Amino acid sequence: MLLYIHGFNSSSQSDKAVQTAQYINQHYPHVDFHQPQLPSSPHTAMSLLCEITERAKQQGQTLRFIGSSLGGYFASYLAETYGGKAVLVNPAVKPFELFEEFIGPQYNPYTNEHYQVLPQHRLDVAHFDTQVIRHPDRFLVLLQTGDEVLDYRQALHKYHSCELHLEPNGDHSFVGYEQQLDKICNFIQL
Repeated sequence: MLLYIHGFNSSSQSDKAVQTAQYINQHYPHVDFHQPQLPSSPHTAMSLLCEITERAKQQGQTLRFIGSSLGGYFASYLAETYGGKAVLVNPAVKPFELFEEFIGPQYNPYTNEHYQVLPQHRLDVAHFDTQVIRHPDRFLVLLQTGDEVLDYRQALHKYHSCELHLEPNGDHSFVGYEQQLDKICNFIQL
């Protein structure tokens, strides 16, 4: 099972999600691939991700995750909690520290959804924090120094014992992501 987890205010139809789906479909059509559209509520989103993961685990499937930004934060929790391998793309490390600037009305341009970020969402997200990575062999972390949304140095610090791929420049979307898909699939052992 491979679960692609998009980031905050993003979509299962974002460029990286679509590129991943096309690559998996072309090269690994046998893989049980999921790229759900996450609800805007972090608690509800994680409930959905845990449900997919638990169902795959009960079926004896090998667990694999790709998470971008907030999706990387969620993927860390899932891999540390349930096992399996995870690839994190410019992952959020402490997203709960950034929530203050987003509290209030939001608009997701991918889904055309209007919704509210509530103070409770900050606490919900903090609940899934993996403060210490206990299984660094489970993670490949892809970072670009030009990330304009998140400080890549936080991820360097948190995931210092994991396999890291650091590129200069780039941006939060991870420029050239599609060129990393072969490396990603090799790491998660498809």
